[in-house]
Amino acid sequence: MNIIKKHPVNKLGYNFVEEKYIPEGKDEYYLRNSQNTGNTVYRKLSSQEIEVLVHNRNTSDNWDLIFVSSFFNAELVKNCKFYGLVRIGNLQPLYLEFHNLRMPVGLYNSTIISCDFGDNICIDNVNYLSHYIIGNEVMIANVNEIAATEKAKFGNGIITEGEEEDTRVWMELCNENGGRKVLPFDGMLPGDAYLWSKYRTDEILLDKFKEFTLQKFDSRRGYYGKIGDRTVIKNCRILKDVLIGTDAYLKGANKLKNLTINSDAERTAQIGEGCEMVNGIVGYGCRIFYGVKAVRFVMASHSQLKYGARLLNSYLGNNSTISCCEVLNSLIFPAHEQHHNNSFLCASLLMGQSNMAAGATIGSNHNSRSPDGEIIAGRGFWPGLCVSLKHNSKFASFIILAKGDFPAELNIPIPFSLVSNDVARDTLVIMPGYWFMYNMYALERNAWKYADRDRRTDKIQHLEYDYLAPDTINELFDALKLLNTLEPNEEGIAETSGFENTSRATEIIKVPQAVTLFAELIRYYGTMQLLHHFVNNKFSSFDALKKILSAKIQRSQWLNIGGQLMQQGEVDALKRNIKSGKIKSWEEVHAYYINQGENYLKDKLYHAYTSLLEILSITPRQFTADFFIDLLQKAVETKSWMCKEIYESRAKDYSNPFRKMVYDTREEMNKVVGSLEDNSFIQQQTGKLDEFKKQVKSVIKKLKS
Repeated sequence: MNIIKKHPVNKLGYNFVEEKYIPEGKDEYYLRNSQNTGNTVYRKLSSQEIEVLVHNRNTSDNWDLIFVSSFFNAELVKNCKFYGLVRIGNLQPLYLEFHNLRMPVGLYNSTIISCDFGDNICIDNVNYLSHYIIGNEVMIANVNEIAATEKAKFGNGIITEGEEEDTRVWMELCNENGGRKVLPFDGMLPGDAYLWSKYRTDEILLDKFKEFTLQKFDSRRGYYGKIGDRTVIKNCRILKDVLIGTDAYLKGANKLKNLTINSDAERTAQIGEGCEMVNGIVGYGCRIFYGVKAVRFVMASHSQLKYGARLLNSYLGNNSTISCCEVLNSLIFPAHEQHHNNSFLCASLLMGQSNMAAGATIGSNHNSRSPDGEIIAGRGFWPGLCVSLKHNSKFASFIILAKGDFPAELNIPIPFSLVSNDVARDTLVIMPGYWFMYNMYALERNAWKYADRDRRTDKIQHLEYDYLAPDTINELFDALKLLNTLEPNEEGIAETSGFENTSRATEIIKVPQAVTLFAELIRYYGTMQLLHHFVNNKFSSFDALKKILSAKIQRSQWLNIGGQLMQQGEVDALKRNIKSGKIKSWEEVHAYYINQGENYLKDKLYHAYTSLLEILSITPRQFTADFFIDLLQKAVETKSWMCKEIYESRAKDYSNPFRKMVYDTREEMNKVVGSLEDNSFIQQQTGKLDEFKKQVKSVIKKLKS
């Protein structure tokens, strides 16, 4: 049965913290006082002010515990019930307006228990407002409950004094069985979540991560909830143990519980109608609208949940959008797109720049005896319409899956491939290099789009959006090694095995074209990095460039740590430094990310140079000015070919008769979808090609002088 406890009414608003948890010499307000950082000087009410308050149908269990500022106006407080210690800032005869919501300054028609208020706040029809510190010019209207408990954790994975360990909230990423669980915390970056969920055999490292998290937060009981300056809350039902930054906008939410909602004047957070969110962290600049359900989650900055999306036990990376669908037990790196009601993502690690189409089911998880499967997908993962995958599966970078029900687990190590299930022939078909051969427009546009839409202001982790980078180049080398072992027929098709968990053969098509293409892409990547370095450092000669180049004996291995590419050796050093105590906090881990980001262009340059020597089978001594000139000229050819493919892959949409048939005239088609000639992205790429040619011409002139 429900346990209903009875207490004297004169105790309402007091004893927020059990006496045994209050330090000697302190009272129950000592943490509240430390949280209220304003400079307001409070005074007691005058007898005349009390008379006005009573006349305006206000009540208090003890008027001596109502404190106000110098410019308090008692006429602006009506029909409120006060319990416990309440402090009120300036109230002036004004009204505040936000998005056509107009409210008079003051406190009206509300029950208020032990709260602090800033200047010129608007509070109306809040049925239960308990143990909160509310900033200046905050507007709150028509809310059933806003309350904080003595054990509030605000979404962080901590427990307070006297709580049992089993009450701690964990976030079970990448696997439904909890074997990769991590503690959510305010400020958690994608790299933090990845490191913690990945290296599960290193108990010392895992203990350090937990220690870092616990030391970020105070385990004492008695912290109040806070609502920052200029935040607007209207027509919501329940807010419990929620910490809200400044300038947030909450409207029509059903239930918000145990959350931190980060928001400030430049990066406002918004939560809209019908949303229910429990046990999580909302990053700066996030948008959550229309019936969203989120439980045990972290949303990194500038991510969005919309239209009934469900996010459970998952980390959503920066600049990502999920609409309508369901995501469970997943770790998603930045720049993820998922927009369709009937798509499903479960127990997966998606390493950034991913896009899920309608009907995609990533993880028919229960093909084993327990729900413990996983899927790992590199950057640029793109499962097409109605794709169905089984755990465990693993994909290299920029894999696109054609529509189909894939009957078995997959392991696709060749990047930039189109993977399809040919049902008629009962064959798995892989086309390496598909993006460059048939969809260059989408590949190039996505790289531009993700960088252009990166709205982060604190870019602690340097995110790589280019499709040719150390991670994908290393995958291309591995793919070349594999492709060169195959024996394709006259049509360029080779049969092989090991790509799926079945006895049927796999067909890899266009093998010779892929070998030629992958070698060209590696050469192009290396040349472009050297060119950028030459131009950016304003070198006047080849000798100046050659002097700073350092080819490693071996091409370095790289890891994707939350969207930030780092050399394997640097990741190993990070782990060693954490375990040895040299790195003592998450803040110092983040400083390490920043340092790696600052070194990234240099490290990438050395990787590019080493890759170039390897693919060309030459020594540093053979890399001469004339050799570099030849590479630059070939880079112009590659860039020109790419630009041509960008145009032609988009032009197909205008020449396809089945696309044209819904329009009576070309003019109508252009009005609806825009003309090919006016395509801004194609124009941009054409302009960049012209600039590139001029740049190469100028550099070659310097190299010859």
